[in-house]
Amino acid sequence: MTKKRRVFDIEFDDAEPTVPAGTQEARRGPMATAISENADALTARQQAEAAIRMENDALAHEHVRLKKAGLITDLIPVGEVRTDKLTRDRTAGRDDEIDELKSSIRSIGLSNPIRVEKLDDGYELIQGYRRLTAFRELFEETGDEAYARIPAGINAAGEHLEKLYRRMVDENLVRRGVSFGEMAQLAIAYRCEDPNVESYDHAVEILFASSGRQRRSYIKQFVRLIVQMGDHLQHLEAIPRALGQSLLKRIDEQPDQIRHLAQRLEREPERGIEDEARILKAFMAEKPARPKSSVPKTAKTTFRMSRPEGMAKCTAADGRVELQLDRDFSLLKRQRLEAAVQAFFDALDE
Repeated sequence: MTKKRRVFDIEFDDAEPTVPAGTQEARRGPMATAISENADALTARQQAEAAIRMENDALAHEHVRLKKAGLITDLIPVGEVRTDKLTRDRTAGRDDEIDELKSSIRSIGLSNPIRVEKLDDGYELIQGYRRLTAFRELFEETGDEAYARIPAGINAAGEHLEKLYRRMVDENLVRRGVSFGEMAQLAIAYRCEDPNVESYDHAVEILFASSGRQRRSYIKQFVRLIVQMGDHLQHLEAIPRALGQSLLKRIDEQPDQIRHLAQRLEREPERGIEDEARILKAFMAEKPARPKSSVPKTAKTTFRMSRPEGMAKCTAADGRVELQLDRDFSLLKRQRLEAAVQAFFDALDE
Protein backbone atom coordinates (compact mmCIF):
# COMPACT_ATOMS: atom_id res chain seq x y z
CA MET A 1 0.00 0.00 0.00
CA THR A 2 1.45 3.17 -1.06
CA LYS A 3 1.68 5.91 1.54
CA LYS A 4 0.30 9.34 0.63
CA ARG A 5 2.62 12.33 1.18
CA ARG A 6 1.15 14.92 3.50
CA VAL A 7 1.18 18.51 2.28
CA PHE A 8 1.60 21.20 4.94
CA ASP A 9 0.48 24.81 4.41
CA ILE A 10 3.20 27.18 5.50
CA GLU A 11 2.17 30.63 6.70
CA PHE A 12 4.60 33.58 6.85
CA ASP A 13 3.57 35.96 9.63
CA ASP A 14 6.18 38.63 8.66
CA ALA A 15 5.19 38.91 5.02
CA GLU A 16 4.02 42.33 3.84
CA PRO A 17 0.33 42.37 3.02
CA THR A 18 -0.75 43.15 -0.46
CA VAL A 19 -1.73 46.79 -0.73
CA PRO A 20 -4.36 47.77 -3.23
CA ALA A 21 -3.25 50.26 -5.80
CA GLY A 22 -4.11 53.86 -4.98
CA THR A 23 -4.47 53.34 -1.22
CA GLN A 24 -0.78 53.51 -0.10
CA GLU A 25 2.65 54.21 -1.66
CA ALA A 26 3.88 51.20 -3.50
CA ARG A 27 7.19 49.75 -2.53
CA ARG A 28 10.13 51.17 -4.61
CA GLY A 29 12.82 49.09 -6.01
CA PRO A 30 16.61 49.78 -5.74
CA MET A 31 16.75 51.68 -9.03
CA ALA A 32 13.97 54.09 -8.00
CA THR A 33 15.66 54.69 -4.65
CA ALA A 34 18.99 55.50 -6.34
CA ILE A 35 17.32 57.94 -8.72
CA SER A 36 15.55 59.68 -5.85
CA GLU A 37 18.75 60.01 -3.83
CA ASN A 38 20.62 61.37 -6.84
CA ALA A 39 17.90 63.97 -7.42
CA ASP A 40 18.09 65.06 -3.78
CA ALA A 41 21.88 65.40 -4.00
CA LEU A 42 21.59 67.44 -7.21
CA THR A 43 19.08 69.79 -5.58
CA ALA A 44 21.35 70.29 -2.57
CA ARG A 45 24.30 71.00 -4.87
CA GLN A 46 22.35 73.58 -6.83
CA GLN A 47 21.28 75.28 -3.63
CA ALA A 48 24.89 75.38 -2.41
CA GLU A 49 26.09 76.84 -5.74
CA ALA A 50 23.35 79.50 -5.60
CA ALA A 51 24.39 80.43 -2.06
CA ILE A 52 28.05 80.71 -3.18
CA ARG A 53 27.08 82.93 -6.13
CA MET A 54 25.05 85.20 -3.87
CA GLU A 55 27.98 85.49 -1.47
CA ASN A 56 30.40 86.24 -4.33
CA ASP A 57 28.05 88.90 -5.70
CA ALA A 58 27.79 90.50 -2.27
CA LEU A 59 31.59 90.49 -1.91
CA ALA A 60 31.99 91.99 -5.39
CA HIS A 61 29.53 94.79 -4.65
CA GLU A 62 31.27 95.46 -1.35
CA HIS A 63 34.64 95.59 -3.13
CA VAL A 64 33.30 98.11 -5.65
CA ARG A 65 31.85 100.22 -2.84
CA LEU A 66 35.12 100.23 -0.91
CA LYS A 67 37.05 101.01 -4.09
CA LYS A 68 34.86 103.99 -4.92
CA ALA A 69 35.30 105.23 -1.36
CA GLY A 70 39.07 104.89 -1.68
CA LEU A 71 39.24 102.32 1.13
CA ILE A 72 41.08 99.58 -0.79
CA THR A 73 44.74 99.52 0.32
CA ASP A 74 47.55 97.50 -1.23
CA LEU A 75 51.34 97.42 -1.59
CA ILE A 76 52.22 98.76 -5.04
CA PRO A 77 55.64 99.12 -6.74
CA VAL A 78 57.09 102.63 -6.37
CA GLY A 79 58.29 102.47 -9.97
CA GLU A 80 54.73 102.12 -11.31
CA VAL A 81 53.46 105.36 -9.74
CA ARG A 82 53.26 108.36 -12.08
CA THR A 83 53.13 111.98 -10.91
CA ASP A 84 52.25 113.91 -14.07
CA LYS A 85 48.45 114.22 -13.91
CA LEU A 86 48.25 116.85 -11.15
CA THR A 87 50.42 119.92 -10.72
CA ARG A 88 51.98 119.80 -7.28
CA ASP A 89 51.92 122.73 -4.88
CA ARG A 90 55.66 122.50 -4.38
CA THR A 91 58.26 124.40 -6.37
CA ALA A 92 61.04 122.56 -8.15
CA GLY A 93 63.89 121.30 -6.03
CA ARG A 94 64.38 118.81 -3.24
CA ASP A 95 62.36 119.26 -0.06
CA ASP A 96 64.63 119.52 2.98
CA GLU A 97 62.01 117.78 5.12
CA ILE A 98 62.37 114.55 3.11
CA ASP A 99 65.36 113.46 5.22
CA GLU A 100 63.30 113.74 8.42
CA LEU A 101 60.49 111.75 6.81
CA LYS A 102 62.94 109.04 5.70
CA SER A 103 64.30 108.74 9.22
CA SER A 104 60.77 108.31 10.56
CA ILE A 105 59.95 105.63 7.97
CA ARG A 106 63.10 103.70 8.89
CA SER A 107 62.13 103.79 12.56
CA ILE A 108 58.40 103.12 12.59
CA GLY A 109 57.36 102.61 8.98
CA LEU A 110 54.77 104.56 6.98
CA SER A 111 51.73 105.31 9.12
CA ASN A 112 49.69 107.04 6.40
CA PRO A 113 49.43 105.36 2.96
CA ILE A 114 49.66 107.42 -0.21
CA ARG A 115 46.60 107.68 -2.46
CA VAL A 116 46.62 106.71 -6.12
CA GLU A 117 44.28 106.23 -9.06
CA LYS A 118 44.47 102.92 -10.94
CA LEU A 119 45.52 103.17 -14.59
CA ASP A 120 45.85 100.54 -17.31
CA ASP A 121 49.64 100.63 -17.09
CA GLY A 122 50.22 101.61 -13.48
CA TYR A 123 49.02 104.21 -11.00
CA GLU A 124 48.63 108.01 -10.89
CA LEU A 125 49.54 109.74 -7.64
CA ILE A 126 46.81 111.81 -5.98
CA GLN A 127 48.20 112.37 -2.49
CA GLY A 128 51.55 111.69 -0.85
CA TYR A 129 54.27 113.12 -3.10
CA ARG A 130 56.73 113.50 -0.21
CA ARG A 131 56.01 109.99 1.10
CA LEU A 132 56.53 108.49 -2.36
CA THR A 133 59.77 110.46 -2.80
CA ALA A 134 61.04 109.21 0.57
CA PHE A 135 60.31 105.57 -0.34
CA ARG A 136 62.03 105.91 -3.72
CA GLU A 137 65.14 107.45 -2.17
CA LEU A 138 65.27 104.80 0.55
CA PHE A 139 65.05 102.04 -2.07
CA GLU A 140 67.81 103.63 -4.16
CA GLU A 141 70.05 104.09 -1.13
CA THR A 142 69.55 100.72 0.54
CA GLY A 143 68.29 98.34 -2.13
CA ASP A 144 65.99 96.96 0.56
CA GLU A 145 62.93 95.32 -1.01
CA ALA A 146 60.87 96.64 1.91
CA TYR A 147 60.99 100.05 0.19
CA ALA A 148 60.31 98.72 -3.33
CA ARG A 149 56.56 98.73 -2.59
CA ILE A 150 54.59 101.40 -0.78
CA PRO A 151 51.23 101.16 1.01
CA ALA A 152 48.60 102.92 -1.10
CA GLY A 153 44.90 103.61 -0.99
CA ILE A 154 43.56 102.89 -4.46
CA ASN A 155 40.84 105.13 -5.88
CA ALA A 156 38.54 104.14 -8.69
CA ALA A 157 39.65 105.46 -12.07
CA GLY A 158 37.92 108.41 -13.71
CA GLU A 159 37.43 110.65 -10.69
CA HIS A 160 36.75 114.29 -11.62
CA LEU A 161 39.82 116.54 -11.87
CA GLU A 162 38.35 119.04 -9.42
CA LYS A 163 37.91 116.39 -6.75
CA LEU A 164 41.45 115.11 -7.25
CA TYR A 165 42.88 118.61 -6.79
CA ARG A 166 40.67 119.22 -3.77
CA ARG A 167 41.91 116.02 -2.13
CA MET A 168 45.51 117.10 -2.60
CA VAL A 169 44.90 120.68 -1.44
CA ASP A 170 42.90 119.76 1.66
CA GLU A 171 45.64 117.36 2.73
CA ASN A 172 48.39 119.93 2.25
CA LEU A 173 46.55 122.77 4.00
CA VAL A 174 47.38 121.14 7.30
CA ARG A 175 51.04 120.83 6.36
CA ARG A 176 53.49 123.51 7.41
CA GLY A 177 55.67 125.38 4.98
CA VAL A 178 53.35 125.79 2.00
CA SER A 179 53.58 129.45 1.01
CA PHE A 180 50.88 131.63 -0.50
CA GLY A 181 52.93 131.79 -3.69
CA GLU A 182 52.93 128.01 -4.05
CA MET A 183 49.20 127.81 -3.43
CA ALA A 184 48.63 130.56 -5.98
CA GLN A 185 50.74 128.68 -8.51
CA LEU A 186 48.62 125.59 -7.97
CA ALA A 187 45.43 127.59 -8.60
CA ILE A 188 46.91 128.94 -11.83
CA ALA A 189 47.81 125.43 -13.01
CA TYR A 190 44.33 124.13 -12.18
CA ARG A 191 42.71 127.00 -14.09
CA CYS A 192 44.77 126.09 -17.17
CA GLU A 193 43.89 122.37 -16.95
CA ASP A 194 40.16 122.50 -16.28
CA PRO A 195 38.11 124.22 -19.01
CA ASN A 196 35.14 124.53 -16.63
CA VAL A 197 36.98 127.01 -14.40
CA GLU A 198 36.04 130.53 -15.45
CA SER A 199 38.91 132.54 -13.92
CA TYR A 200 41.87 132.40 -11.55
CA ASP A 201 39.68 133.69 -8.72
CA HIS A 202 37.19 130.93 -9.49
CA ALA A 203 40.00 128.38 -9.28
CA VAL A 204 41.00 129.70 -5.85
CA GLU A 205 37.41 129.52 -4.61
CA ILE A 206 37.12 125.89 -5.75
CA LEU A 207 40.46 124.55 -4.55
CA PHE A 208 40.62 126.40 -1.25
CA ALA A 209 36.95 126.25 -0.31
CA SER A 210 37.96 124.79 3.06
CA SER A 211 40.07 127.86 3.87
CA GLY A 212 38.81 131.08 5.38
CA ARG A 213 37.85 134.09 3.28
CA GLN A 214 40.94 136.07 4.32
CA ARG A 215 43.27 133.25 3.33
CA ARG A 216 41.62 132.94 -0.08
CA SER A 217 42.01 136.71 -0.52
CA TYR A 218 45.76 136.43 0.10
CA ILE A 219 46.06 133.59 -2.41
CA LYS A 220 44.21 135.66 -5.04
CA GLN A 221 46.65 138.52 -4.49
CA PHE A 222 49.60 136.21 -5.08
CA VAL A 223 47.89 134.89 -8.21
CA ARG A 224 47.79 138.43 -9.59
CA LEU A 225 51.44 138.94 -8.67
CA ILE A 226 52.55 135.75 -10.41
CA VAL A 227 50.47 136.43 -13.51
CA GLN A 228 51.94 139.92 -13.86
CA MET A 229 55.53 138.86 -13.18
CA GLY A 230 55.38 135.84 -15.45
CA ASP A 231 58.32 133.44 -15.06
CA HIS A 232 60.63 135.99 -13.47
CA LEU A 233 59.86 134.73 -9.96
CA GLN A 234 61.67 131.41 -9.53
CA HIS A 235 61.33 130.87 -5.78
CA LEU A 236 57.78 131.55 -4.68
CA GLU A 237 58.44 129.96 -1.29
CA ALA A 238 60.86 132.87 -0.62
CA ILE A 239 58.06 135.46 -0.68
CA PRO A 240 56.32 136.04 2.66
CA ARG A 241 52.77 137.31 2.61
CA ALA A 242 53.63 140.90 3.59
CA LEU A 243 56.37 141.17 0.96
CA GLY A 244 54.12 139.76 -1.74
CA GLN A 245 51.37 142.24 -0.91
CA SER A 246 53.85 145.13 -0.99
CA LEU A 247 55.18 144.04 -4.37
CA LEU A 248 51.67 143.82 -5.80
CA LYS A 249 50.75 147.25 -4.46
CA ARG A 250 53.89 148.77 -6.03
CA ILE A 251 53.12 147.15 -9.37
CA ASP A 252 49.46 148.21 -9.30
CA GLU A 253 50.40 151.82 -8.61
CA GLN A 254 53.27 151.88 -11.12
CA PRO A 255 53.03 149.15 -13.78
CA ASP A 256 56.40 150.17 -15.21
CA GLN A 257 58.02 148.77 -12.06
CA ILE A 258 57.45 145.26 -13.42
CA ARG A 259 60.14 145.87 -16.02
CA HIS A 260 62.59 147.27 -13.46
CA LEU A 261 62.11 144.32 -11.10
CA ALA A 262 62.38 141.82 -13.95
CA GLN A 263 65.70 143.36 -15.01
CA ARG A 264 67.05 143.03 -11.47
CA LEU A 265 66.09 139.37 -11.34
CA GLU A 266 67.51 138.61 -14.78
CA ARG A 267 70.95 139.83 -13.69
CA GLU A 268 71.20 136.75 -11.46
CA PRO A 269 69.76 133.87 -13.50
CA GLU A 270 71.33 131.21 -11.24
CA ARG A 271 70.00 132.76 -8.03
CA GLY A 272 68.87 130.68 -5.10
CA ILE A 273 66.08 131.21 -2.60
CA GLU A 274 68.07 133.62 -0.42
CA ASP A 275 69.28 135.57 -3.46
CA GLU A 276 65.76 136.09 -4.77
CA ALA A 277 64.53 137.18 -1.34
CA ARG A 278 67.40 139.67 -1.13
CA ILE A 279 66.59 141.14 -4.57
CA LEU A 280 62.91 141.55 -3.76
CA LYS A 281 63.57 143.19 -0.40
CA ALA A 282 66.13 145.57 -1.91
CA PHE A 283 63.66 146.52 -4.63
CA MET A 284 60.99 147.35 -2.08
CA ALA A 285 63.44 149.32 0.07
CA GLU A 286 64.00 151.80 -2.75
CA LYS A 287 61.49 154.57 -3.21
CA PRO A 288 60.78 154.88 -6.92
CA ALA A 289 60.77 158.34 -8.42
CA ARG A 290 57.24 159.33 -9.25
CA PRO A 291 56.85 160.67 -12.78
CA LYS A 292 56.11 164.34 -13.01
CA SER A 293 52.71 165.17 -14.33
CA SER A 294 52.69 166.81 -17.75
CA VAL A 295 49.29 168.37 -17.10
CA PRO A 296 49.70 171.98 -15.96
CA LYS A 297 47.95 172.91 -12.80
CA THR A 298 45.00 175.22 -13.24
CA ALA A 299 43.60 177.73 -10.82
CA LYS A 300 40.44 177.00 -8.88
CA THR A 301 37.48 179.32 -8.56
CA THR A 302 35.73 179.26 -5.20
CA PHE A 303 32.87 181.41 -4.00
CA ARG A 304 30.02 181.29 -1.50
CA MET A 305 26.42 182.41 -1.73
CA SER A 306 23.62 182.64 0.79
CA ARG A 307 20.67 180.24 0.50
CA PRO A 308 17.58 179.61 2.68
CA GLU A 309 19.18 176.34 3.79
CA GLY A 310 22.41 178.10 4.75
CA MET A 311 25.67 179.06 3.03
CA ALA A 312 26.37 177.32 -0.26
CA LYS A 313 29.92 176.80 -1.51
CA CYS A 314 30.87 176.40 -5.15
CA THR A 315 34.28 175.19 -6.33
CA ALA A 316 35.14 175.20 -10.04
CA ALA A 317 38.28 173.71 -11.59
CA ASP A 318 39.41 172.08 -14.82
CA GLY A 319 36.85 169.35 -15.51
CA ARG A 320 35.08 169.68 -12.20
CA VAL A 321 32.30 171.71 -10.55
CA GLU A 322 31.48 171.01 -6.92
CA LEU A 323 28.51 172.34 -4.97
CA GLN A 324 28.27 172.03 -1.20
CA LEU A 325 25.15 172.86 0.80
CA ASP A 326 23.62 171.60 4.03
CA ARG A 327 20.86 169.74 2.23
CA ASP A 328 20.16 166.09 1.39
CA PHE A 329 20.02 166.09 -2.41
CA SER A 330 19.33 162.34 -2.46
CA LEU A 331 15.75 163.10 -1.41
CA LEU A 332 15.08 164.84 -4.73
CA LYS A 333 13.43 162.88 -7.49
CA ARG A 334 15.85 161.94 -10.22
CA GLN A 335 13.87 163.69 -12.98
CA ARG A 336 13.86 166.96 -11.05
CA LEU A 337 17.58 166.74 -10.32
CA GLU A 338 18.38 165.99 -13.95
CA ALA A 339 16.27 168.94 -15.09
CA ALA A 340 18.08 171.26 -12.67
CA VAL A 341 21.52 170.07 -13.84
CA GLN A 342 20.45 170.44 -17.48
CA ALA A 343 19.24 173.99 -16.79
CA PHE A 344 22.60 174.68 -15.12
CA PHE A 345 24.57 173.63 -18.20
CA ASP A 346 22.19 175.45 -20.53
CA ALA A 347 22.71 178.63 -18.52
CA LEU A 348 26.47 178.27 -18.79
CA ASP A 349 26.25 177.96 -22.58
CA GLU A 350 24.22 181.14 -23.06
